[in-house]
This record gives sequence, C-alpha cells and structure tokens, in this order.
Amino acid sequence: MDEWLEKFWGEVLSHDPQRILSAMGSLEDAEEREAIIAHLKRMVTEDGWAEPQRISAEAALKALGIDS
Repeated sequence: MDEWLEKFWGEVLSHDPQRILSAMGSLEDAEEREAIIAHLKRMVTEDGWAEPQRISAEAALKALGIDS
C-alpha cells in the first residue's frame, strides 16, 4: 500500500478527532472526501469488517459530525 495512503487511513481510523479532521481536511477534492465517508459508512453497516474496524469507522464518522 502506498505510504501516504497507509498514513492517511491510520489517521482517519485513529479515534482522535483532531487527527481525523486533519486527515480529512488534507483532501482537496470533495469527491474524495465523499468517497471516504461512503467507505466509512460501509465499514459500519456492512458485514465482513472486524469489530475494531467498525468501531474506528464509527469514531471517524462521529468526529466528522456524520451519523452512522
């Protein structure tokens, strides 16, 4: 995985609101942001994700002020 992408997802799934907001704020493209949010929502609602992943995605959505 690309080093930047790995670091980005580490920040988004960190449970730290400031780190989450900073990572999402680093995206310049609104479509990219929407794609990340859609992916986080899938992580929360779809089968196949480990519980720690689901919890991290929920924390990210909460930090972004988005209902999961």
